[in-house]
Amino acid sequence: MQDNFRHQGLRRKLINELRKKGINDEKILDAFYQIPRHFFLDLAFLEKAYTNIAFQIGAGQTISHPYTVAFQTQLLNLEKGEKVLEIGTGSGFQTCILCQLGIRVFTIERQKELFIKSKEIIKKFGFHPRQFYGDGYKGLETYQPFDKILITCGVREIPQTLVNQLKVGGIMVIPVGEGESQLMKRITKKIDNNIEIEDFGSFRFVPMLEKTVR
Repeated sequence: MQDNFRHQGLRRKLINELRKKGINDEKILDAFYQIPRHFFLDLAFLEKAYTNIAFQIGAGQTISHPYTVAFQTQLLNLEKGEKVLEIGTGSGFQTCILCQLGIRVFTIERQKELFIKSKEIIKKFGFHPRQFYGDGYKGLETYQPFDKILITCGVREIPQTLVNQLKVGGIMVIPVGEGESQLMKRITKKIDNNIEIEDFGSFRFVPMLEKTVR
């Protein structure tokens, strides 16, 4: 797939929109320029790849709005070299943004179709995250603790299993709630293993699936 001057111009326009909406981490904005979003979408969506909307990517899942991806990433307060668990690889776009930022990414996808597809496209960028096919609710106990955990799908309640896999002082960003929208929460794990919870407004995500791994 090509990345021509028009695509690059559309990315710059999108980045300006993200900046106006409060995304002020220049490293994140640069990552959005370096990772062409249209590579992760079907050709039919090529002309709208840099608009702030979500798209179907197969298996009943979506690639999130660019603003949502940027907002969640900014809430993590990432530092280069940190170990981050991503729940919901999806298209692989968010994974590539994290890799571009110099993060050590461990990512889980429970939809086999997306697991295979995302592995192929991420490899084309030359990134090498640790990718797993499995149940995101279980996390990756073998590889814990994580500096940060990012959940890219909506959950009914905060999964204690994932909180347990977060290092003391670590941050989890997670959309919580049932229905059409979820409340974005940032969770910080304290020394006594209690958690501090901050709320950051409503967003819309596909639900995090339970039980069956397809």
